[in-house]
Amino acid sequence: MDRRSQSTTTSSAADTGSLHCIVKLGGSAVSCKNELETINEDNLSIVSSQLRQGMISEPSHGMDWSRRPGSTAIQTVVDKFDDKLESQCKRLIVVHGAGSFGHFQASRSGVHKGGLNKPLVKAGFVATRISVTTLNLEIVRALAKEGIPSIGMSPFSCGWSTCKRNIAMADTSTVVKALDAGFVPVLHGDAVLDTSLGCTILSGDVIISHLAEHLRPDYVVFLVSTADQWFSDGYYLCFILTDVSGVYDRPPTEPGAVLLREIAVRDDGSWSVLQPKLQDEVEITVAAHDTTGGMVTKITEAAMIAKLGIDVYIVKAATEHSARALKGPLPHNIPNDWLGTVIRLAN
Repeated sequence: MDRRSQSTTTSSAADTGSLHCIVKLGGSAVSCKNELETINEDNLSIVSSQLRQGMISEPSHGMDWSRRPGSTAIQTVVDKFDDKLESQCKRLIVVHGAGSFGHFQASRSGVHKGGLNKPLVKAGFVATRISVTTLNLEIVRALAKEGIPSIGMSPFSCGWSTCKRNIAMADTSTVVKALDAGFVPVLHGDAVLDTSLGCTILSGDVIISHLAEHLRPDYVVFLVSTADQWFSDGYYLCFILTDVSGVYDRPPTEPGAVLLREIAVRDDGSWSVLQPKLQDEVEITVAAHDTTGGMVTKITEAAMIAKLGIDVYIVKAATEHSARALKGPLPHNIPNDWLGTVIRLAN
């Protein structure tokens, strides 16, 4: 079932406004996925700086004026604030995954399977939302510190819901109003109510696909980091390991692994690898422990976005290649010195 055909989207006439980019921060790109609820401070700082450089044209003021843990001082530039310094930020939406936040709570309690009437599931729903909104706040603070006017928006709080895990209600009007006011909405994968199951997990990848369909950005960037590998029938489709970039035809640690530089998606949703030419077919796999659908969801949603005529770039976070992708659409002929994967509509 196509989740889009069954969903209700509330939006405003401002949806027709130009949206420059939607950026997906992979959970493993901004957190240490093997360390429970631990931020990858270095990556998050670099990514936030790259976003500022790619999206803001002029110098900007820091916007995180809250007290940091362990500090008695509040970082503020109010006394030195220059009202004449008005930075123009491109219309941008950020969506992030959970990484080491939320997955543990959701998987241990079974939130993704539903059953909100069970005490364990209800407690897990609360615990999952505490965890993912904690990460959301830290990402908003990191962006604000760079002068990006970021506003955290939780899908649950904005009224998003599902039916049998497909989006049933998605109010994008709040997102559009924030964009029109000059803010950068920061959404995230979330625990939401489901009219059939009681509750489930709505992944950031599905959120991005829905936003792309209704708001039509110029392009979409997936910033990823730690390897995601899933096994099924002996085939693999992998995002990057810590020292490689993009989508590979097999686990990047295996000899002969090939970076898929360009994937073409046809109108019927099928896809093929254009660069490089491969002898063996690549298939998608998934693991039982990933409550958001893992790589099946990621590559499926990227393909759905590409079907709209919107280029999707999958690139390693906090690198010169991610910085390049964030500065604007790549040319049709992918530069030889750019490492990543482009998914686009077939000619």
